[in-house]
Amino acid sequence: MIFKNAQAVIGGEVKKVDIRTENGLIAEIGENLSGGEVLDCAGLTALAGLVDIHVHLREPGFEKKENIESGARAAVKGGFTQICCMPNTSPVIDNKVVVTYIKAREKEVNLCKIHPVGAITKGQEGQELAAIGGMKHAGAVALSEDGKSVPSTKIMSLAMQYASDFGLKCLCHCEDRELVDGGVVNEGYYSTLTGLKGSIRAAEDIIIAREICLAESLDLPVHICHVSTYSGIQLIREAKARGVRVTAETCPHYFTLTDEAIKEFDTNTKVNPPLRAEKDRLAVIEGLKDGTLDCIVTDHAPHHADDKNVEYNLAAFGISGLETSFALSYTALVKSGELTLPQLAEKMSATPAEILSLKGGKIEVGAPADLTFADLNEEWTIDPDEFVSKGKNTPFTGVKVYGRVKYTVVDGEIKYEEKRK
Repeated sequence: MIFKNAQAVIGGEVKKVDIRTENGLIAEIGENLSGGEVLDCAGLTALAGLVDIHVHLREPGFEKKENIESGARAAVKGGFTQICCMPNTSPVIDNKVVVTYIKAREKEVNLCKIHPVGAITKGQEGQELAAIGGMKHAGAVALSEDGKSVPSTKIMSLAMQYASDFGLKCLCHCEDRELVDGGVVNEGYYSTLTGLKGSIRAAEDIIIAREICLAESLDLPVHICHVSTYSGIQLIREAKARGVRVTAETCPHYFTLTDEAIKEFDTNTKVNPPLRAEKDRLAVIEGLKDGTLDCIVTDHAPHHADDKNVEYNLAAFGISGLETSFALSYTALVKSGELTLPQLAEKMSATPAEILSLKGGKIEVGAPADLTFADLNEEWTIDPDEFVSKGKNTPFTGVKVYGRVKYTVVDGEIKYEEKRK
């Protein structure tokens, strides 16, 4: 195919080009190209297919919340061509059999690329390392205990060493559960106002510091998940300055919302780690600007309505984010002047692919023909009733954003095309 007349984000530039794809790869980039079926993309911006290294697909075991097909449909609608699914399923992704199952379902669904993330410990119970080698050979791209931290520092140290032996990284959910002690929101003014039990920043920061110390002592890489605190960001910034091999991610809700959102007791604002204060939100933006935070992920956590339509303390943690992430990020970061469009593309495509050594993330000859085409000038209103994900849980209902995905192309094939109204 030839995608003509798009404003393409290539490296640090945005320029009008044609992109020709062949055999699933980008074959040629230039002007006035010919030699294939043509799709006129005038008025659209082409980005390397978005890459999300932190997604919950719920299958196997929790298909009521989401399954691999509905999650993949949400991904391509949101512009994502590659997603990495977390292991807190049932059974847990802690062996090659479950990894093989997910890879088989990826082929059946045939929408976006799905990369399983294996558990660090068997059953995510924190006691014994999972079958790391078997999962790697079956297709796992990383390890995580997501939803919790590995409680034993010794086991975490061993995990990082074994993971490295197989060319994998540990993606670390940072939470000292004893310090959280049942907290459901950020401890501060709004936890006092609402009477909801708070969780202090130190619960996140202490485990961030532990993982950094291990990475520095072992001279091994580590990745910090969904960073939400100003103090955690400073720990990562200082570690990077010392040469520690640490990378880090954050999510749109941490740079667009604060814990003020909890005052209406909307359970869609309940996330883990919790929404923090304005000081933290501004620090997240600064961390993205100066490179302390390497990438933006969704932490897509779809839930059935029954999981959220309960009192705040009992509600499940999480936001359904695949279909809103790009528009929220573009609106909050690029339209506001905090980042350039090429910088956002780097945070949502190139860098996450690089962190986990995934092919793609860039528009260049020879790269996979994974492309996202968006109308950056189109304003639209977030409506969960329009989500294709089973999870309609979002705190952004009614929010006006810019940047509507029109086409998502995976290996040269159009996997999503916006329906004309």
